[in-house]
Amino acid sequence: MYKTVSKQIGNHVLSLETGRIAKQADGSVMVRYGDSTILATVCVDKEPVTDKDFLPLTVEYREKTYAIGKIPGNFFRREGRPNTKETLSSRQIDRPLRPLFPKGFCNEVQIIVNVLSSDQENDQDTLGLIGASAACIISPLPFKKAVGAVHVGYSNGNYIINPTFKQIDESDIDIIVTGSDHEIMMVEGNCYEVSEDIMVGALDFARGYISDICDLQREFCEGLHKTVMEYTVNFPTDEMVADVRDFSTGDIGGTLKIVDKTERNSALSGIFTRMTEHFQEKYPESDYLLKIAFEDIVKNLMRAMIMNNSVRFDGRGPDEIRPITCEVGLLPRAHGSALFTRGQTQALGVTTLGTKLDERMIDDLEGTSYKSYMLDYNFPPFCVGEVRRIMGPSRREIGHGHLAESSIAPIIPAEEVFPYTIRIVSDILESNGSSSMASVCAGSLSLMDAGVPVKTQVAGIAMGLIKEGDRYIILTDILGDEDHLGDMDFKVAGTAEGITAFQMDIKIDGITTAIMREALEKAQIARHAILDIMNKTLSEPRESISKFAPSILIMKIAVDKIGAVIGQGGKVIKSIQEKTGATINIDDDGTVTIAAVDSEAGKAAFDMVSKIVEEPEIGGIYKGTVKRIEKFGAFVEIMSGKEGLIHVSELDHRRVNRIEDVVKIGDTIDVKVIGIDDKGRIKCSRKAVLPRP
Repeated sequence: MYKTVSKQIGNHVLSLETGRIAKQADGSVMVRYGDSTILATVCVDKEPVTDKDFLPLTVEYREKTYAIGKIPGNFFRREGRPNTKETLSSRQIDRPLRPLFPKGFCNEVQIIVNVLSSDQENDQDTLGLIGASAACIISPLPFKKAVGAVHVGYSNGNYIINPTFKQIDESDIDIIVTGSDHEIMMVEGNCYEVSEDIMVGALDFARGYISDICDLQREFCEGLHKTVMEYTVNFPTDEMVADVRDFSTGDIGGTLKIVDKTERNSALSGIFTRMTEHFQEKYPESDYLLKIAFEDIVKNLMRAMIMNNSVRFDGRGPDEIRPITCEVGLLPRAHGSALFTRGQTQALGVTTLGTKLDERMIDDLEGTSYKSYMLDYNFPPFCVGEVRRIMGPSRREIGHGHLAESSIAPIIPAEEVFPYTIRIVSDILESNGSSSMASVCAGSLSLMDAGVPVKTQVAGIAMGLIKEGDRYIILTDILGDEDHLGDMDFKVAGTAEGITAFQMDIKIDGITTAIMREALEKAQIARHAILDIMNKTLSEPRESISKFAPSILIMKIAVDKIGAVIGQGGKVIKSIQEKTGATINIDDDGTVTIAAVDSEAGKAAFDMVSKIVEEPEIGGIYKGTVKRIEKFGAFVEIMSGKEGLIHVSELDHRRVNRIEDVVKIGDTIDVKVIGIDDKGRIKCSRKAVLPRP
């Protein structure tokens, strides 16, 4: 059945369409906003996966280069593995949709979002989420409710709905807000040190538009919703739950008071092993169901302990931060390094300074661009005591790295002030909650240790939530288990002046802005406490960069001189680099960047380039080489490619009858420039620099 609906959202009309393409998918929706168009499809496997204790949902967001009339620039001339933007957008669609499937639903679900057209003004990621939500609703899936999403910007005291890329560049905030009619489900984005009030205002501003988008989806789905499929839940029976509770509750209650994560998990694992052995005959080949029942009991006991006694796994109260230590300058050859430890979470931040040639190229639907600042996050298996195959960066690592990168970005100095490419690497050495926020702290400290002229430190904190009906408790600095068994993972990073990045995921249907306001207030207190500890370690950048970092010199030359510096086939610039060991980069506007680990090598290259582009000045004295001799005088090269004429009358104080009696070809002599005509011809004098007889 074909159907289309539309509604004005911000500056463009948002339209939903189905029944024209991709009709064999269980749900298929085209979404258009301006000239940006996406296709969202959902398919569900009719047979359940019976040995999994989680929802087997995969989300794939793909940007087709034909969407901007472009052929892929790689060797194969076709789209390859997902780039960073596609990976981040896939995560942004997955996270708010996942909690809306029934608990225990175990059929494999695949959502694919393809960007078919891009106006290169509006981002398509929120369109992907809207399309995925609508596709799930009109499919046979047991999907709970419509979900909407918008971008929010803030500039000159005004909020902007779905800002264009140009508006985002001029905005103090750039966040994605996802929610249902009355509650917020996910928030993610970056800011330029904005206050908590501005952030809450942005959420309230977004809610009305999100409600309109949900209304549009409901209008769209009327008459299209298919009969909900029959499905079985991958969940233990009431009898099994009761048996597991009777066998293990007492032991679990005592184990939850063990502070050390490794010891606590080892003790819980021992209880689970004894339990499965005990029920081996009654529940054969049902370990995964016993595990679900066991973890549900652990979850309920942990939540009750916090709700009733305000006591957490490690004995802290709800608002307490774990002990923090900071160290800098650990690695002797790194340009900057820092170790940040918070409880059993530890991040090693390392800053490396490079040249313009080290910038990272970004090629996506917005066009080709280059990044001179980047942060990469690594989560090796040993940080949680596991054995796991190491492959390329996972979606989680890319997402956490992006969040930490965005958190620190507002304090990175402008290229005019600090002309280096900056790369921060965060290696997680231990993990028990909020390793991305530990990466922010370690990365910020490592920047100062590297001598990068940042104005202040940035710190991050992760907040949690336990909510039972109308009762709730907000937790500061959550553990990994509190994230896993709780209802919210709410990360806030910023300086003493304000918020720089923001990310919230929830496992329940949604939360109110009142809860978020309270969480933001508690996060602000915690962030300031962490900043105080960091500043006691290192409050200002080092006075100079590492001796192992490249020394960078910048000069500006006339555009018409670029060819002379490069030389035919790059001969001149290659020669300078070979002689000095420096690296030289020349931009189209005539900006020359010279980098060398040895400062003397950089200065030598700078001087050589300067001589090539130097222009003679009247009254200047130069050392020149005689290139040719004529009857009326001698031509002398006073700088690269610049020759001046010494008239016979300017060779000496005495009368010169034969020029060769005074100078010969190849002689090096001092001359003074005495004139330059309107055609650029240079007149020189030798006698002007000779003492009078």
